Amino acid sequence: MHFSELHGWDLSSREAIALQKRLAGQISLQEDLPPLLKTVAGVDVSYQRHGELFFAAVVVLCLPDLTVVEQVTACRRTTFPYVPGLLSFRELPVVLEAFRCLQQIPDAVLVDGQGIAHPRRLGLASHLGLWLDLPTVGCAKSRLCGEHGIVGGQRGDRVPLLLDGDEIGAVLTTRSGVKPLYISPGHKISVQSAVQLSLQCGGRYRLPEPTRLAHHLANCARQAREGQD
Repeated sequence: MHFSELHGWDLSSREAIALQKRLAGQISLQEDLPPLLKTVAGVDVSYQRHGELFFAAVVVLCLPDLTVVEQVTACRRTTFPYVPGLLSFRELPVVLEAFRCLQQIPDAVLVDGQGIAHPRRLGLASHLGLWLDLPTVGCAKSRLCGEHGIVGGQRGDRVPLLLDGDEIGAVLTTRSGVKPLYISPGHKISVQSAVQLSLQCGGRYRLPEPTRLAHHLANCARQAREGQD
């Protein structure tokens, strides 16, 4: 898969924050997905607890049956320090390396991380969406920012996630009886479409199937490398 370089990575934390603020203005939330999506990709990153080696996995599935049609991994050492709110500057370089290995372009991408549900409205899913110029959705297991009410326990129950009076996502129960996920649009998709796609891609587990499989593949890649060391 080919895509243009959006920016360089040799940045200080202050420069990265300034870049986030600038890129956030380029995010589009007004575009709905095509009526007939054929493929969706899931993305996740695993890393060594004692080291700076990151492992990214991308799994592409067909819709609506969610069969796997392609999967790739990439490994890269990061030099960007851990700074809250700047996770994409640590994880995105290896994620992009994995996407470059793909033979096909997915119609949409689900990311284990935040979209605009971020203090500067540019989480990992939004940042990735700008790089790929594809619809992206953040599917996070925990809240980074914003406030919300109590969500019901049945699949499909949701409440708005609000930040400074703006709806930045939804707290969504993806499977009855389990903790909800924090769904936020990344790029080129609305909150409603992000919720619909997340539900379309799951049901049996808490995580949507694309990100669940990517999580497993990223961990396998890390464990295989650790077994060689």
